[in-house]
Formats: sequence, C-alpha cells, structure tokens
Amino acid sequence: MKSLSDLKKTDLKDIKLLVFDLDGVLVPRGTKIKQIGNTTCYETKKVAKRQIEQIKKLNKLGFKININSGRGLYMLQEMFSEVLSFISLTYENGSATWFKGKTYQHVNSFDKLKNISKELRKVKHRNIKGFEPKEFIITLHCKNRVKEIEIIAKKYKKLYYIWNDEAYDIGIKKIQTKPTGLKMVMKLFKLKKKNVLALGDNYNDKELLSKAGISVSADKSRLKGNFYVPLKGKFLPADLLMQAIIKMRG
Repeated sequence: MKSLSDLKKTDLKDIKLLVFDLDGVLVPRGTKIKQIGNTTCYETKKVAKRQIEQIKKLNKLGFKININSGRGLYMLQEMFSEVLSFISLTYENGSATWFKGKTYQHVNSFDKLKNISKELRKVKHRNIKGFEPKEFIITLHCKNRVKEIEIIAKKYKKLYYIWNDEAYDIGIKKIQTKPTGLKMVMKLFKLKKKNVLALGDNYNDKELLSKAGISVSADKSRLKGNFYVPLKGKFLPADLLMQAIIKMRG
C-alpha cells in the first residue's frame, strides 16, 4: 500500500464520487447506548465543523459525496443535517440510499429477519447494552461478545453476523452489504468503478473498497487498499483525505 502522501492529482482524473465510511473515518469509533425495558437512549454524534466545510468545498469542486454506513437513516440525517443538500446517504449496510429527499430501497429483509429478531430479544446477558433502532438490519450493542447471540445467528444459514468490537450487525448474506449500496449509487449517478474513490477502516469495508477505482484504508492493520491514511493526532482519516484532495484540486 502507498501512503496518502503518494496520492497524485493525476490519480484523481477520473474520480467523480467520494465514498466515506462513518465510524472511525468521519467520527470517532464507539456508540453510547443504553436500553432499559422499552426505553432506549443513545448518543448522536455530530460531524465536526471542519469536515462540514470540507464536504461543501469538495462538492463545489465537482465531487459527489456518499456516506456508506451501517447506521440508520435518521441518525445519519441528524449527524449531517448541515450538508444534506451536498451528499447522499447509503445506510444499514447497503439496504437503502437517501438522496435529496428521496429514498431508494435496495433490499427487503423483513421476512428474512423477523424470526431471528424475536429470538435475539429473548436473550438476557450482562454484556448486552441494547438494540440500535434500524429498519433493515439488526444491530445489537454489547460490551463483549455474547455466545448465545452467535449460537442463534449460526442457525440462520442465509444470514451473516459481524462482530465489530462493539456490536453485532446481522443481515442477509451477499445482499445486505455496503457494495450493494455502492452499486446502486453508481447506477443512480451513472458512474463506473473508475469514477469512485472509497475510504473505509473496518473489516466490513473490505468488499466496499474492492468495488472502487481507488481504495483508501483508514486502518491498515484491518484493511488493505491502494493507499492508506497515516493517522496523525486529532485528525480523523476523512479529514486528512479531504485536506489532500482539496489541496490538489482546489
């Protein structure tokens, strides 16, 4: 992998769409969530002002911006409320995309997930923190891995489960994935692979980066790409990448 410092203006000549993962890329990793009975409380992170201005500048330079995340739509809309006119939101691991007030649903997972959802809600364990509100996938936050959850998930052969060190994401194999969302966004904007640059930091971003013309890893210990972002102090990976692109194209 090459360092971000090796990215040249000529590398960007065909790039029209910038795709960003969210947690660990645009905002710090980690979710504060607490569920007691029917009451769920969770923290909504805010994207820093610096990143907001960078997104606006990139849009003015002609780049389309897509946030491709496992998060739910309403949380993403809250986080990016200041730049909703400048971006598209692909949410819940490629299940749907929001763009300029219109929602494009890519996957119908209701029948596939309804039974496992009922089973998981019966599990009681001290490590379970709560279910994150989602429409199409299941995200169950835990302090550590929970064996009972994994035993249940393994029974459903058509479903995947991913442990990301803070939660389990459960969805339909080969369908509810970030690349599915990217493919639909590319179709929406009439773009090809060579027109896409994607930045991700976790294991579930591997396929996403493989579908991009230029792939950038925000954590080279977990993920490989054409380039990697060397983490520097207070700057998040997306911050450093956007700085570099604005400098080259501005």
